[in-house]
Amino acid sequence: MAPRVGRLWWQGCPSTDRALADLRDALAEAGLDPATVEIRQVADDAAAERERFPGSPTIRINGVDPFAGDEAVGLSCRIYRLDDGRVSPTPDPGRLREAIARAAS
Repeated sequence: MAPRVGRLWWQGCPSTDRALADLRDALAEAGLDPATVEIRQVADDAAAERERFPGSPTIRINGVDPFAGDEAVGLSCRIYRLDDGRVSPTPDPGRLREAIARAAS
């Protein structure tokens, strides 16, 4: 059974399109349909609280954020740490592929 994959985003963050492209590429590499990504906008603080939204973009696989840390909940642009230690506005592509592969197996 294919994993449920979603991307949550906030309108004020410019990296959401890149995150979606990376996510769809990772799904295709795993042999999964990239068109199945559920895309949900988090429009206000109340929705951010309800969704436990740590910033944009957030990716969830089977309802779980594989990059969860101790980020505060709210409308903001999310910061990720790449495997080489650099800061990035999107998740590390290798770690994203690994998370999808784990969920698909």
